[in-house]
Amino acid sequence: MVERILSELKTVLKVPDLRQKILFTAFILVIFRLAAHIPVAGVDLTALRALFAGSQFLGLLDIFSGGTLTNFSVIALGLGPYINASIILQLLTLVFPQLEELSKEGEYGREKINQYTRFLTVPLAALQAIGVFTFLRTQNIVSLVSPFQVLAVIVSLVAGTIFVMWLGELISEKGLGNGISLLIFAGIVARLPVSFGQTAVTVETTRVFNLLIFAALSLVVIASVIFVDEAIRKVKIEYAKRIYGGKMYGGQSTFLPLKINQAGVIPIIFAASLVLLPSMVGRFLAQVPNQPIAKAASVLAQIFNPGNFTYSLVYFLLVVGFTYFYTAVTFNPSKIADELKKHGGFIPGIRPGSSTANFLSYILTRITLAGAVFLGIVAILPSIVQGATGITTITIGGTGILIVVSVVLEIFKVIENMVQMRGYEKFLEERF
Repeated sequence: MVERILSELKTVLKVPDLRQKILFTAFILVIFRLAAHIPVAGVDLTALRALFAGSQFLGLLDIFSGGTLTNFSVIALGLGPYINASIILQLLTLVFPQLEELSKEGEYGREKINQYTRFLTVPLAALQAIGVFTFLRTQNIVSLVSPFQVLAVIVSLVAGTIFVMWLGELISEKGLGNGISLLIFAGIVARLPVSFGQTAVTVETTRVFNLLIFAALSLVVIASVIFVDEAIRKVKIEYAKRIYGGKMYGGQSTFLPLKINQAGVIPIIFAASLVLLPSMVGRFLAQVPNQPIAKAASVLAQIFNPGNFTYSLVYFLLVVGFTYFYTAVTFNPSKIADELKKHGGFIPGIRPGSSTANFLSYILTRITLAGAVFLGIVAILPSIVQGATGITTITIGGTGILIVVSVVLEIFKVIENMVQMRGYEKFLEERF
């Protein structure tokens, strides 16, 4: 097994284009992790880390930021504003016909929407930077008083978000695929040793068995994620026979693969960004002088604190909703039906055109339900396990495992496709 892995690794590194992409991606990830340790001036890091250690909610935020919040680095906001901007643009696509038409214009339309997303990221990052700074100031963690110093902190955080967004786009353009997912993956993996170390120190002897249960459950989740990610529903496609110039063409039979988890990890990332928002707003407003508002905000923050039933329920519903939403955005049954009809393809027993589109929509709705429920259960799994085992220091849970495993599978697929493509090109060169 080891020899096979080493042999495949040598094969991968022999492909010049692939080797360049791997090295470029690794270089960008190193820059990302170095930037995570550049702190913003004027922050008491000792008090900040103590604050995060005593809050499960803040610890969860730190996990998804890759540890940039406990360091309060220049990239402390991470990709949160960019993800929120993406959510807003995709929702606006359903409201404004102009954006909907733009999204259907292929590469040009996607580039324009990405440009609008970048523009929207800047004000969202500024608002989030002001909120984070105000919250830390109420906790006596920030000692800055000069308006120019405050402005410098806010500008630094906004610039850090733009910098991380740029790194993600560089990976997408010149590296190994989805740069945003890779950066989130790098942040989660970087926090794994810290999380496991805290657990090893704090777990009592009587809870060692619970820790073993948690480890076994993690393996089950990893296997389940791989199974669901690879699972497809095959729809049989046949092509009509045609005669051109005395020769017969067509008559072939193939299948259309429909993935159960068509949306990947995007619903988890989107839902996590939204479900944490009420608690963040509640903690921010809880510090205002107005007592009724402060009291209501405290209740809101408590209700949506990670581990509560309301938090888990809303999180689950958001994941299911975003799974259906993103699947509808990325897979268009009408377009697939038109392409099949144009090339003489049809589903046995189903008429071409609108009947084929309705049939594909029916199948996709059913299999997406299974994928959406699975993603929802994985998302709330940390709350279930923490309640059952009493171990609260491991906050990565199913969401982090899902993102890590999915990104690793995606990277392997990209590498495999490039190796196969290189093999085809080499074969053609030798043949012709």
